Amino acid sequence: MITILPPDLVPLVNSEVRKVTTLPPSRFIAGTALAVALVASTASALLAGKPDPKAEPVTGTATIGLYVGLAVVVLAAAVFGALGTGGEYRHGTMPVTALFTADRDRLAAAKLLVTGGFALALALAVEAVSLVALFAFGRAKFDFDLELAAVLGGGLLAAVCWSLIGAGLGLLLRSSATAVVVVLGWLIVLEPLLWLVADGFGASGFVTLFPGSATLSTVAVGSYPDSDFLAPTPAAIVVLLLWTVGLGGAGWWNLRRLDL
Repeated sequence: MITILPPDLVPLVNSEVRKVTTLPPSRFIAGTALAVALVASTASALLAGKPDPKAEPVTGTATIGLYVGLAVVVLAAAVFGALGTGGEYRHGTMPVTALFTADRDRLAAAKLLVTGGFALALALAVEAVSLVALFAFGRAKFDFDLELAAVLGGGLLAAVCWSLIGAGLGLLLRSSATAVVVVLGWLIVLEPLLWLVADGFGASGFVTLFPGSATLSTVAVGSYPDSDFLAPTPAAIVVLLLWTVGLGGAGWWNLRRLDL
């Protein structure tokens, strides 16, 4: 990876990689996501019955643990991104980092690149662990087909996008704690409440513009096609990418324009 980067970006990327691999929160986040994926996938594979073509999700009930693992890795990626960028302000290291960087654009690019790379690697590991558990304990209870492959690809995309959203919020809010609260509060509390409110007003389709809904549609490819809360996967991917570009870009812009 390093050989294809611009030479002036390599030192910054190396520095960010060292931070990621040495800080305890990174190891805790990765370990937790992998453990949850293993336990959930093993449990769903053991408890699931025979495949039912009419069941949801379309990949079979044996794969529910995989979806649980992907949900955890999305949350973990968002938290990791927020901690990685917002933590620089919390510990007062961002001014020093910027002082030894000739261009803040390069600094932002390195942070976002490494954040997205970590999220991608973690998502790949989670999917690998889940697949191993599925093949070991539920081999005859699911099919490894294009639908499952699409779910795996959607999970990778969602993890990377949410890591960049978290990183963008960390740069924008300049506080890791605030960024984490915003991300988790939105996904776990606020957006579900807005789903209920929108449904009460007969405007369920409006929530398809929210990042949480877009994430569900991106990952649960082909499942719940009649849901008013979920857009078709291609449209959901566009919505999720727009949120990623918007919040990631806002954090980048905030880093380059304001005094540290």
